[in-house]
Amino acid sequence: MFAIFKHFFLLGLTSFGGPAAHLGYFRHHFVEKLNWLDDASYARLIALSQFLPGPGSSQVGFAIGLKKAGLLGGLTAFVAFTLPSFLTLLALALLAAEFEQYSLVLGVIHGLKLLAVIVVADATMKMFSSFCKTHLTAALCVVTAVVLLIAPGLWAQGGVLVGAALIGAFKLREKDPLQKLVDEGAESIHPRWTALALFAALFVLLPFFAHHHVMLGLFSDFYQAGSLVFGGGHVVLPLLQATVGDTLTQSQFLTGYAAAQAVPGPMFTLATYLGALAVPDAPVTSALIATFAVFAPGLLLVLALQSSWEALSQKPVLAGAVAGINAAVVGLLLAALYQPIFVSSVLSAVDFAWVVAGFFLLNKLKLPVVALVGLSGLVGVCMGLPWG
Repeated sequence: MFAIFKHFFLLGLTSFGGPAAHLGYFRHHFVEKLNWLDDASYARLIALSQFLPGPGSSQVGFAIGLKKAGLLGGLTAFVAFTLPSFLTLLALALLAAEFEQYSLVLGVIHGLKLLAVIVVADATMKMFSSFCKTHLTAALCVVTAVVLLIAPGLWAQGGVLVGAALIGAFKLREKDPLQKLVDEGAESIHPRWTALALFAALFVLLPFFAHHHVMLGLFSDFYQAGSLVFGGGHVVLPLLQATVGDTLTQSQFLTGYAAAQAVPGPMFTLATYLGALAVPDAPVTSALIATFAVFAPGLLLVLALQSSWEALSQKPVLAGAVAGINAAVVGLLLAALYQPIFVSSVLSAVDFAWVVAGFFLLNKLKLPVVALVGLSGLVGVCMGLPWG
């Protein structure tokens, strides 16, 4: 448990760039460096997170901890990865009135956003090599990227993933060498019904009791928002804005959004900032409740379905579907590499020069990501200095 906490806490301190970047960090750390799981298992976890509502990267992290050490391992991974951004956003909310922008801090943040470009580019290239070995899987990747670059959005993302799954189910059965059938009965294929029932019960029943207490209402509002988010962290924004629209001003909400983008870790910790401001008489308690509530639906669904997904995804038809989804996920990462990661991070030729150099350091010279974190922060500060 200490090892799980340590690794995820360090990632929570340094994982800038949003969900796509987090998946790149996770792959580099847990697949390549620690060998806690292989590429095929990791891709199946990504595929599962794409089909469930909730924060995709946090669900993948929770699932990695779950595979490593059961439910306690999953919870440890989630808490450790979320804790740095939770504490940072809580502190910013408590000091919101005195919050100011510092050029040195902005420089470090900019450098770390450039690091996210490097990490996602490296992960995309390596995942393409692993999951796009045939003409068909490469075509699925390219089509996915093209569609999402031209027509980004939730419906387009869902459509290409479903389409890739259907094509894979019919055309890629048992053709992907990374998909190996499990022995009959080796794993339970039944969902964890208790977790599934708890998710459904909270979703249906909480609104009926929300008016009894302000904290119960807060939990209900943020749980509903977390239950309806398909497609990653940025999709939660309109739902949370609607949730707190009567309580917070537009300026307060946008300040929280900017802060959530600037700190490492999951975008869903925007709920920490909003929760603390929503109940100013008890900011710490309300921040805890809002944060737990917005993450809870996605984690309950992963807990309920992970074991059955792991087994079912290795059956011939579903193995083909997962192979198609894996190829499409590479295209999804490729599209995300451009928008929002590249366009919001690379603002000049000098920025792109560091991305090229950093990619070489990571991919060819195998420089540790921790070293790149320090270098990127230093580069960002130097870029912001007045050189005359």
